[in-house]
Amino acid sequence: MSSTPITAATAFAARPEWDRARRIVVKIGSALLADRTNGELKLQWLASLIDDVAALRAAGRQVVLVSSGAIALGRFKLGLPKGPLELEQSQAAAAVGQISLAAAYQALAGQHGMTVAQILLTLGDTEQRRRYLNARHTIETLLELGAIPVVNENDTVATAEIKYGDNDRLSARVASMVSADCLVLLSDIDGLYTAPPHADPNARHIPVVTEITPEIEAMAGAPGTELSKGGMKTKIEAGKIALGAGTNMVITTGDIMHPLRAISEGSKVTWFLASQDPVTAKKRWIAGQLEPRGTLFIDAGAEKALFAGKSLLPAGVARVDGTFDRGDAVIIRSTDGRELGRGLVAYPRSEAEKIAGKRSADIEALIGYNGGDELVHRDDMALSRK
Repeated sequence: MSSTPITAATAFAARPEWDRARRIVVKIGSALLADRTNGELKLQWLASLIDDVAALRAAGRQVVLVSSGAIALGRFKLGLPKGPLELEQSQAAAAVGQISLAAAYQALAGQHGMTVAQILLTLGDTEQRRRYLNARHTIETLLELGAIPVVNENDTVATAEIKYGDNDRLSARVASMVSADCLVLLSDIDGLYTAPPHADPNARHIPVVTEITPEIEAMAGAPGTELSKGGMKTKIEAGKIALGAGTNMVITTGDIMHPLRAISEGSKVTWFLASQDPVTAKKRWIAGQLEPRGTLFIDAGAEKALFAGKSLLPAGVARVDGTFDRGDAVIIRSTDGRELGRGLVAYPRSEAEKIAGKRSADIEALIGYNGGDELVHRDDMALSRK
């Protein structure tokens, strides 16, 4: 593994998108974490990455890690053969490897006075809106409390039908979920090329992609190693998800020490630039792509508060219509029927009715728990123009 610092001769221009990113999701592949010859965790490399994370946090930035590696570490401990594993073998390997991986993250983060938290997700957690909201609120709370979420697919229980199968797309879903400014895919290659560079000596590096066209998709190659399920194809798919959510994405080599610091120093990378920011993209998704399941009628005071940038509290809701569950889209209307906007509701219909018109402080007494003070959070709301 090379630890050569970036020099003027090899440096690219560091982009302002990186300097402006306040919330960053970093995907770490199995081949970067596990030694292919003996299955040992690459502790020195991981320590350098955690050093980078600590530096970003010291600069006031939030970091979410999406980490592969559990299966790659566990398969060697269990003596499983090289090559593709059966589903049950992968699940067993993940169960063993996850313990070592989580312990390593916690130990290294602890040296910087940081706390890590493990989040295990399946496909449904990012695609079913109720579970999506639950997962997002957990990650948001961890970030607010200063912890570093370490996300992985729940390989110990996920079946073939409900698996992502690669952490490139999972990381893009997580970046979308938490409205990240930037997604970093640490890879064994320093970006996108016109053709796989190991097979074509004339392949050209592409520094910036502003739109994922069929031509860009055609440049993707096959997976690189037996430890990695991802290849450039899955990274392009991740790019589609990220850009659609307003998140910039960067593909860069992780095969150096301090790979995140290298981005600031002008390392050779490929940037995928979104045409809109995460907030705009999310509100457009809520406003135009989700079928509303119900309606919340609100009073004049709540209407004024919404257009002043506030969330919708139960106290301002005069009436509830429709059949909806937590995470479903609802229409927000004035009591005289004007559509004011749309949003993702934080409570199901049965509970929304009970807390409508009541103070947020009374939610727990009314329904037995407090799932949040807001019926529709401002971040989950797209208002119509007044």
